[in-house]
Amino acid sequence: MNVYFHTFGCKANQYDTALVVQAFADQGATVVDDPAAADLAVVNSCTVTHESETKLRRLVRRLGRQGKRLESVVMGCAAARDDGAIAALPGVRAVVGGAEPAAVLRAAGMTSPPVPLSAMRRGGTGGRTRGLLKIQDGCDEHCTFCATTIARGANRSRAIPELVQEVLALAEHHAEIVLTGVHIGTYGQDRETGHGKREPSSLGELLEALITAVPSVRFRLSSIEATEVDDTIARLLIEAPRQLAAHLHAPLQSGSNRVLKRMGRHWYTAESYRARLEWLAARLPVLGLGADIIAGFPGETDDDHRATTALVEALPFTYLHVFPYSERPGAAAARLGAPVPPRVLHERARELRDLGEAKARRHHAGRVGQRADGVVTGHGAGKVEVLTQDYVSVYLPTQEWNGSARFEVTVR
Repeated sequence: MNVYFHTFGCKANQYDTALVVQAFADQGATVVDDPAAADLAVVNSCTVTHESETKLRRLVRRLGRQGKRLESVVMGCAAARDDGAIAALPGVRAVVGGAEPAAVLRAAGMTSPPVPLSAMRRGGTGGRTRGLLKIQDGCDEHCTFCATTIARGANRSRAIPELVQEVLALAEHHAEIVLTGVHIGTYGQDRETGHGKREPSSLGELLEALITAVPSVRFRLSSIEATEVDDTIARLLIEAPRQLAAHLHAPLQSGSNRVLKRMGRHWYTAESYRARLEWLAARLPVLGLGADIIAGFPGETDDDHRATTALVEALPFTYLHVFPYSERPGAAAARLGAPVPPRVLHERARELRDLGEAKARRHHAGRVGQRADGVVTGHGAGKVEVLTQDYVSVYLPTQEWNGSARFEVTVR
């Protein structure tokens, strides 16, 4: 059987797809890049925004119009919340909520693996030199704009020994390993011993264990709440720059405390967010700093928007991910205030994107001529793409590349 895979959404989704790909390969399936050559398509869905679900439906319809009417299995977050709309799309064979490889195999009519996938089998997840390690799934918070908690459930952390074993396998293939999940800053808070007591584990302790196991690898945090960067993580960022990349993607969502409260983001304020990141930036010689921001949350006023732009201008961001507010079925935000007019919403999003792009250009310009710790992320068309510790992409002519997966590079 030839199988075509397509993934929407975050790094956690990419990790999930990689496990499913391996499960199909274990059963003798061949992974193909062209849906025209496939006997089956497996699509991993995302429910973060209305746009992501629109793109999902568009792809599935296109697959269903293939000459031989290609069948699809749709898995993931949007699948977990499907009310029948996805199942009714042309060519959909099955809808599988979540990402359990055995369930996806069964939906495809194949026998599930007799044993769980080993850490060694998972050694191939991610790109050629950057691997993904999903350390937890789910989230115990209930942000009013978010449907991911509904789709993925409560926080579930994997055990440190299991993750160390997987990292040892990943380190054979990858120069950088990205820790991913849905809410990684809460790693370990859910784990209990057999006596009903919680294990003494945290994200910082996990990082220390992983760095001890494979000190030659560069680890990177995919996305973490600013106020969940505890003293252990901060110390590693400052004292172990070769082992933990100087890069934080810290979701902000809004710079207005009034809006943050309405969003259900109760664990920080604009002031505590700013204080933590300014403290870190003052102690790191270089820092890549990104954030997610929602423009036009229901009830957001001009003053709220100005508070967000003021905070963005004040902090040393090096890039932004800006999302116009997107109503999610089942999420509470739609009941919390009048919608922002579409024109105003998109104007606010454009202003924030312009700010983010200006900050990205300023950061890159300030790094030109400086040396950086680089990991190769791709090559082709006579160039090699190298990612620095602070999340800057550098492009080198292939003839200047020594063939190493990781090396010191001059930013240009």
